[in-house]
Amino acid sequence: MKILVTGASGFVGGTVMDRGAAAGHQMFGVARRRLDRSDYLSADLSRTRLDALDLPWRPDAIIHAAALAAPYGSPAAYEAANVEATRLVVAAAEKFGRPRLVYVSSSSVLYDEHDQFDLTEESPVGPDFVNEYARTKAAGEDVIRGYPGSWVIARPRAVFGPGDTVLFPRIIAAAQAGRLPLLTGRATPAVGDVIYVDNLADYLLALAGNDLGGVYHLTNAEPVQMHRLLLEVLARLGFDSPTRAVPLRRALLAATAIERAWRLFRLRGEPPITRYGVGVLAHSKTFDPTKMLRDLGAPAVSVSEGIDRFVAWQRERL
Repeated sequence: MKILVTGASGFVGGTVMDRGAAAGHQMFGVARRRLDRSDYLSADLSRTRLDALDLPWRPDAIIHAAALAAPYGSPAAYEAANVEATRLVVAAAEKFGRPRLVYVSSSSVLYDEHDQFDLTEESPVGPDFVNEYARTKAAGEDVIRGYPGSWVIARPRAVFGPGDTVLFPRIIAAAQAGRLPLLTGRATPAVGDVIYVDNLADYLLALAGNDLGGVYHLTNAEPVQMHRLLLEVLARLGFDSPTRAVPLRRALLAATAIERAWRLFRLRGEPPITRYGVGVLAHSKTFDPTKMLRDLGAPAVSVSEGIDRFVAWQRERL
């Protein structure tokens, strides 16, 4: 297949590019970052339509993985990167003759600030969202549903692996700075689904090559205790376990106050703590994998093996 990947310089998009090429597909990537490679173009997709670019061919499928995925940012930035860019991708796809369109959304469109177990593809979305990222990814889903060609929406949960820029790097940075507390206050540990990045890339490529429609939740189908997993990764990387105990409720209140201060004083960068970040450890989030396993098969790489690979990669960079 000829597969066009947006967000191809990122963690997920880059992995899709590599694994697609290894599987024999013709791959071409587009993203904002400048890269020196022949199968790639740099463009701001919130301002530029794909059909205006000098592409080598018309794609058979587009995997739209470009997004602003940080847990904190301005509403305008999320709107441009996650909604307007999606509108322009859909418009270009219609010009291309309506190729298959795979939209990489997020499981966060379903989140609330409580435990949630066995969420399915039919679980209701909105009307309230945990942050601007979740809101705009849900809005992007609505744009995709209006595409007159073949489309599918993928909602991965907590992607990790070599090249990770979101899940573990922020936690490791906090540990390096001595700012990582030991969160307490749950009667039982929070559990959550995750997905290893190679498994996600393989699922996205499979969805690009078939006519399955609707929504798919993509996970490793083996929920883990999130706090235990975090402490295991830190220990294997040589960091001391945090000793400063902070109740979860207090951490959530502190995160709320810090985010408000960041917005009020228009401080640059991300705040050191966000409600979303605390929520990863404060609330359980699991997903029913029945539809994924039935239609796409079991993940090839287990969570344990994925953690081994991530730790080996991260050790080379510390």
